[in-house]
Amino acid sequence: MRMFRKLAASLSVVLFLVGAPISASAAEIPATFSFVGSGYGHGVGMSQIGARAKALAGESATAILNYYYTGTTIETATETQILRVNIGHLLTTAKVRSDSNGASLQLFAGDLAETQTAQVLSTVPSKTTLNVTLINGQLNVSTTRGSKFTQISSGSVFTLRWSGTRYLEGAPTILSVTTNALVNRYRHGQIQFKVIRDKVLGKRLEIINSVRLQDEYLWGISEVPSLWPTAALQAQAIASRTYAIAKSVKIRSACDCHLYGSISDQSFVGYAKEGEPQYGQLWKSAVDSTQGQIITYQGLPITAYFTSSTGGATETSEHVWGTATSYTQSVPDTASGDIKLNPKFATWSRQVPQSVIAAAFLLPDVFSLQVLSVNPAGTVDQIQATSSSGATATLTGETFRSRSKLPSAWFSVTA
Repeated sequence: MRMFRKLAASLSVVLFLVGAPISASAAEIPATFSFVGSGYGHGVGMSQIGARAKALAGESATAILNYYYTGTTIETATETQILRVNIGHLLTTAKVRSDSNGASLQLFAGDLAETQTAQVLSTVPSKTTLNVTLINGQLNVSTTRGSKFTQISSGSVFTLRWSGTRYLEGAPTILSVTTNALVNRYRHGQIQFKVIRDKVLGKRLEIINSVRLQDEYLWGISEVPSLWPTAALQAQAIASRTYAIAKSVKIRSACDCHLYGSISDQSFVGYAKEGEPQYGQLWKSAVDSTQGQIITYQGLPITAYFTSSTGGATETSEHVWGTATSYTQSVPDTASGDIKLNPKFATWSRQVPQSVIAAAFLLPDVFSLQVLSVNPAGTVDQIQATSSSGATATLTGETFRSRSKLPSAWFSVTA
């Protein structure tokens, strides 16, 4: 959920043409397109770079949040909800292992609710790998320890619990979960492995970590560096808590979850955040010191969008997603243009291949690009592509930057 500084004059209409008339030969079709811009993310809501600057200037978390979320109030709410957080999406295989001394993992058939118990299918000891593989639409579960392989069961959904949690007594256990060659660590809650039918890919494996909002989820949110000023960390903790509460009212069928653990919602990395050497405790302290605090508008929790940085002013939700919200007004965000605070995205430049640009517009090729209009906050509103045959297609700036992987919609096209 992120963004970065304003390009005022340079974000006026820019026309990028290569060659002469539209009857260009294939050799005249640009191999790449060049862009310059500022900011990172969608630009809506709290600017994280801006929040850091305000905290360094001595402002409180409440002042920061009231600035970026217009007309809101900080209130206290119950936060004991159990959240289903997707930590593995559209997979075919996953591996789970714990090397913690005395660790014990228990596998159950079915999707167990918070207080539900069932017969244990298998107990997996420390330094043994649990394998979950999608075969013929079903999950095949087995273990390996050294050269020893043990088949356990197959089915459509399984629940995993482990020692040192509220489900099973014992020493604290850290799980290593490997998906797509990436390893993430988890300490809290329980994990569900479930078969979901995707509209395009068919049956796939989804992994859900069910965790308590007030600590287990928020301790694992990795949206800003833990060494940032306390007020900035507290503002992020309150915004993340509010966002999670707003999303906790509905289970999404595509992931069987409330929230994705990626920046599609907010980055949840589990134990890797709270377990950071030296600084992890600072983030946990920011979460704990703001316990229950959420952002409300007219008495209701807001959808607390936040962004890495902007192009000099935050953007409205209407200009990004087409739906206006009263609390996401555009406000100045000059800190995002500070190269010291925002070294990577105060300004940026990108070269994007012809193939990516053509795919973004669903055209066979793109001969030229033209920014048709710019929003008041400086983001591109509409951008048009023209193919070598003369066909045209138009996208919003946000859709284009997402499809072309540009850092933000604060950009211009350069020759």
